[in-house]
Amino acid sequence: MQPEPKPGDLIEIFRTCYRHWAVYVGDGYVVHLAPPSEYAGAGASSIMSALTDKATVKKELLRVVVGSDKYQVNNKHDNRYQPLPPSKIVQRALEEVGKDVLYKLTSENCEHFVNELRYGVPRSDQVRDFLVGAGIAGSLAVAGLIGVMVSRNRRQNQ
Repeated sequence: MQPEPKPGDLIEIFRTCYRHWAVYVGDGYVVHLAPPSEYAGAGASSIMSALTDKATVKKELLRVVVGSDKYQVNNKHDNRYQPLPPSKIVQRALEEVGKDVLYKLTSENCEHFVNELRYGVPRSDQVRDFLVGAGIAGSLAVAGLIGVMVSRNRRQNQ
């Protein structure tokens, strides 16, 4: 059993292939981004979150948003950025509830949203880590292709 988060804490929810993020606002509730057509508690847990360019800011019970997944409090940028006061984070989050906002997987996702609320800085380490990984994978693929071509040229010249 996890201890109750504190208002303003960022909640990282471990979905199967990614992390969903929410901000805790007290009394068991979180504020988070969800596809507008999703049922309550869906969060960004369905494929629809990647296929839509809009999201709705929702206030829902943490236990409903988490469902059967695991979660943790993760205020991981507190050492890099000064968090806003908890009351200000909660106020900013609650002011957004019910709004439809632009959603882009790479630049305006749920992690960007909660970091903007807590620190005033929209950022997503998931996106950065994915792009770095994709860059490394692409570089390895190109290096492998060059290696195959060089090897083929050597065999032909022998």
